[in-house]
Amino acid sequence: MTGFSISMDLTPKETQSEHDRIQTGTVEQRLKHFMRDVTGRALVMMENATQGQQGIAMDLVQEAFISLHKSYADKSIEEWYPLFYTILNNKLQDWRRKETRRIQPFSFFKKNQSEDDEDEFDIADEQQINPPEALAQLATADEIQTAVRQLPVRQQQAFMLRAWEGFDISTTAHIMNCSEGSVKTHYHRAIQGLRTALSHLNPNIGGSSHEEE
Repeated sequence: MTGFSISMDLTPKETQSEHDRIQTGTVEQRLKHFMRDVTGRALVMMENATQGQQGIAMDLVQEAFISLHKSYADKSIEEWYPLFYTILNNKLQDWRRKETRRIQPFSFFKKNQSEDDEDEFDIADEQQINPPEALAQLATADEIQTAVRQLPVRQQQAFMLRAWEGFDISTTAHIMNCSEGSVKTHYHRAIQGLRTALSHLNPNIGGSSHEEE
């Protein structure tokens, strides 16, 4: 994973010797290390996506870990990261569909525009100009998380996978099961939404000068 990332995780980084030891450990040892590394971030991501439902968020994360262990135990820790978030995204989408049917029993008769059906724009990869760095200077991690929770779910995912986990566009598109153009559009809109939501903390920072029409 490459690019700028906002650090909301204070877990100490392991030394090279610790890294080598973990890589050669048993599946259980590697999974324990992996879970320790990603659980906090994954829970925050799911809590945002479920509007603060901690129990649901924990269930989704635990189910994703179980599926990862069951289907991909032979993979390396590095391979687990995109696999885990792909599984987690699928679990989230399943939960959202079930919630929609529960709240609106006849919603399947309606043709709704999904977030991935939104118009795509030819947008530069904003991670290369480090917009998260401006956000990090503008607000604390807690303030950013609060603002992220107000975004549409797909914008949340694009922002957190790109800016927090540091996945590239191609990997993020695979995890979210959408096109690279959709990832860039969701990410762009997320950055604009966050800048607007946090602008009261610094009136000199507002939306992008290249907002789409």
